[in-house]
Amino acid sequence: MLSPLILTTVSTEATSASMIMLVVADRPRRTPKYRLLKVILWGGNHALRSALRHDIAPRAFALLETIGRRSGRPRQTPVGNGLEGDTFWLIAAHGHQADFVRNIAKEPGVRVKVGGTWRRGTATTMAEDDTRARSEALPYQWDAAIGRAIATTPLTIRIDLDEPSS
Repeated sequence: MLSPLILTTVSTEATSASMIMLVVADRPRRTPKYRLLKVILWGGNHALRSALRHDIAPRAFALLETIGRRSGRPRQTPVGNGLEGDTFWLIAAHGHQADFVRNIAKEPGVRVKVGGTWRRGTATTMAEDDTRARSEALPYQWDAAIGRAIATTPLTIRIDLDEPSS
């Protein structure tokens, strides 16, 4: 399904000219900082994703699998390990700009691989949550501190995990 388009007229006082802008509704624009960080971190994320798939990554990380909102195919994203019992906490440093958050908005059913074990769960975005306090409560602080440093529009995500399969 395509997002609705909104056509607006914007007047600029300096030139008294009008220009037409096309805005995609319900789709936040990606900031220049987000776009730059995505390019810079691309290689590291791919290496970490591979290490997580092969169970050789540090315990501070986990692998989040969402379903692509357009493709319908599984998408895997390395994230900080926020496992607390049967709840997995995650701070999306770029909020609704991140593809995995957009995927969760369309399909909240996810899988998380922590410590070599996949678990299914249901993700919920928590816009009202204090992301800084939540980030400071996560088990691996050095990773959380990096996330806070690069964040543009942080958003808390809670994943309620199903019982581990036997």
